[in-house]
Amino acid sequence: MNRFRPSGRSQAEEYEPLAASDDAALETSAILDISDEIPFSWIEYIIFGILGIAMLWAWNMFLAAAPYFSSRFAAAPSIQSTFQSGILTVSTITNLSVLLILSNIQHSASYPFRINLALVINSIVFALLTCSTTLLLDASPGAYLAFLLAMVALSSWATGLIQNGAFAFAASFGRPEYMQALMAGQGIAGVLPAVAQVTSVLLFPPRQASTDDDSASEGEAAAFFYFLAAVVISVGALVALIPLFRRHNRRVEGRMADRMAESMNSVEEAERAARKVTSLWTLFRKLRWLAIGVAVTFAVTMFFPVFTAKIRSVQEGAGGAIFRPTAFIPLGFVFWNLGDLGGRVATVLPFTLKDRPFVLFLCSVARVAFLPLYLLCNIDGRGAVVPSDLFYLFVVQLIFGLTNGWLGSSFMMASGEWIDEGEREAAGGFMGLCLVVGLTTGSLLSFTISGI
Repeated sequence: MNRFRPSGRSQAEEYEPLAASDDAALETSAILDISDEIPFSWIEYIIFGILGIAMLWAWNMFLAAAPYFSSRFAAAPSIQSTFQSGILTVSTITNLSVLLILSNIQHSASYPFRINLALVINSIVFALLTCSTTLLLDASPGAYLAFLLAMVALSSWATGLIQNGAFAFAASFGRPEYMQALMAGQGIAGVLPAVAQVTSVLLFPPRQASTDDDSASEGEAAAFFYFLAAVVISVGALVALIPLFRRHNRRVEGRMADRMAESMNSVEEAERAARKVTSLWTLFRKLRWLAIGVAVTFAVTMFFPVFTAKIRSVQEGAGGAIFRPTAFIPLGFVFWNLGDLGGRVATVLPFTLKDRPFVLFLCSVARVAFLPLYLLCNIDGRGAVVPSDLFYLFVVQLIFGLTNGWLGSSFMMASGEWIDEGEREAAGGFMGLCLVVGLTTGSLLSFTISGI
């Protein structure tokens, strides 16, 4: 990456935060001390947290409903064995394509509109999926697959809108705490479904002798509530965002009043006048270690679901219900997501490396060392090199999740320190794009260990 570094400048000079520039540089840039203009608000922090939950909740519902989808395709084994790959392919391609397009539309962008549109789309999509659990149950597997992939495509479109809009909108406040709130909300959205799945298995263990009709009806009931929960979360986020958008508009009006509001007809025009259009290449040059680092972090992370779905308890035969695969595998996801949430929350502590982008990048690469630890665990019941569930849950899962949450949030929060104020919205959307690039790359690479 040295070819991107201007000649005659050291790395330390190049990666000096803008806030530390001399007075002349500050005068020539459009930077304002936003932290003085916009004080921290716990109400706004909580609303951004709710938005973070809504960002990830939809995808978690597709994961949680996988057994139900499988039952709908039972009459077509070829579809049953490939529908998950179809969902993954449609989702990642749609999401990445939308983010690439939106990241290049900056000047005319209305990020609140993108967020609202995404939440409306998700509400409609999951309302239709909720209805599908009680209607059109006689649809052929092929017809239901077409319907499901259409819903996945629409939801992925919404995910692209909300990722671009939410990260850009949070960055516009100039408060890294709000970016951290988004990341923490995503962590909560990862924990709750996994906890609910473990709890449901322990409280209502699967019946060994249930008939096909009983299993189908139970699956339809569970899917009904999965999808209905997604509708409630999306509508709830829409309502919660109303006061936040109003406060944001009042601040824009107040900030522009003494300069150019007289010639502006709306808040959107005032925002666009203050917005600096920046190419993705320019943003990459300014944020390259942060951009590459967040992509590497989430690419490495995408290997953990493959391992987690295969690792069993070393006490499976002699232990209780918690050690059976139906409960132990979701428990592995719980520990990873708890670590992830803890890492995202920990970024509010004073210790931070946001002024050392290259060090953060090296930490993201070092996380690859966690992957061989999974090979020491009880994969597919073949035996463990380290015969301990505590080692798997607390050392491998919890710490791997912790590093993901801390690094991911650190990269996103640090991005606002290295660009001008007018570039903050574009930088937020760009970092969201890099995050999705990492997820897509990791998803594709994870197929290399699917047969382990």
